[in-house]
Amino acid sequence: MVTNITNFGRSGLSDWLVQRVSAIILALYSLFIVGYLLFHPGLDYATWSGLFAQTWMRIFSLLAFVSLAAHAWVGLWTVTTDYLKPTGIRIAVQTVIILAIFVFLVWGIQVLWGA
Repeated sequence: MVTNITNFGRSGLSDWLVQRVSAIILALYSLFIVGYLLFHPGLDYATWSGLFAQTWMRIFSLLAFVSLAAHAWVGLWTVTTDYLKPTGIRIAVQTVIILAIFVFLVWGIQVLWGA
């Protein structure tokens, strides 16, 4: 039996909801990007930069980054709790996962909102 030590009081319903909502946001973002690329065949740097210079696109991208981080965390938490039974190893692996997700999220925000 898996202990509740790394669950932090979350319920299965909240995990399910995070997975579904984040998947929808990621699907919408992916469809938008693919659509944009299809409707702009002669895409150059100025057009692409102009798209990401708009506040609504930065917010949409930020929402996609946060959704990706949440989706990855819930998925990887589920996998580690299912397959890593020793608590110490599971916590160590989950800590590395949390740090990696955090670094990638901060890096993405820096690229998106940086100068």
